[in-house]
Amino acid sequence: MPAPMHRIAIVDDSVLLREGLGRLIEEAGFTLAAAFGSGAELLAAMPGLEVDLLIMDVRMPPTFTDEGLRLAIQLRSNTPRLPVLILSQFVESLYAQELFANGQGFVGYLLKDRLVSIDALYDAIERIIAGGTVLDPEVVSTLINARQDPLVWLTSREKDVLGAMAEGLTNQGIANRLNIGLGTVEKHATEIFSKLELNSDTHDHRRVLAVLTWLRKSAHVDRFGQPG
Repeated sequence: MPAPMHRIAIVDDSVLLREGLGRLIEEAGFTLAAAFGSGAELLAAMPGLEVDLLIMDVRMPPTFTDEGLRLAIQLRSNTPRLPVLILSQFVESLYAQELFANGQGFVGYLLKDRLVSIDALYDAIERIIAGGTVLDPEVVSTLINARQDPLVWLTSREKDVLGAMAEGLTNQGIANRLNIGLGTVEKHATEIFSKLELNSDTHDHRRVLAVLTWLRKSAHVDRFGQPG
């Protein structure tokens, strides 16, 4: 049985999951320190919160995209050995790579639908608290594939927009070409820059850098006849 002093907090917008996971944690002998429905609630409680592990979902309010991962990265940038278990239905490769990048351990990423047993969850919790790294095989596969091809993060429409950028089209020209609104083009462009990790510090050059990434990839496909 795990040591009672292991205090765990859950951050998930699903009430049913929070309640169910909280009961499992307490039945296993852990202490449920707190449960939150959003990252904002967690941050508000952090000054007085004492935990040995955070269990967090990826997609949470307000946008339900990648708030959980980004918050985990933020917290671990301040406390590199803060134990965090990402427990989600989704693999978000872009921020997942950053989460594991410091090599400090004390971190895990498991998929809810692939947990084979409650004991596997308990074992993962113990290993993370002890400084280990726990990864679902599907997460590993996704991260490996993402590292091989930076464009794997882009949707089909985002690739269309990036290809049009490479042709030298303006945002209005891209909107006309793809029969979409100008605002939609700008939204896709923002997503492209984010996924290719072209931050605001390179604002004047992000469009060029994004196109260069596309051209390098295209050249590789043309030369070898298949994606690299």
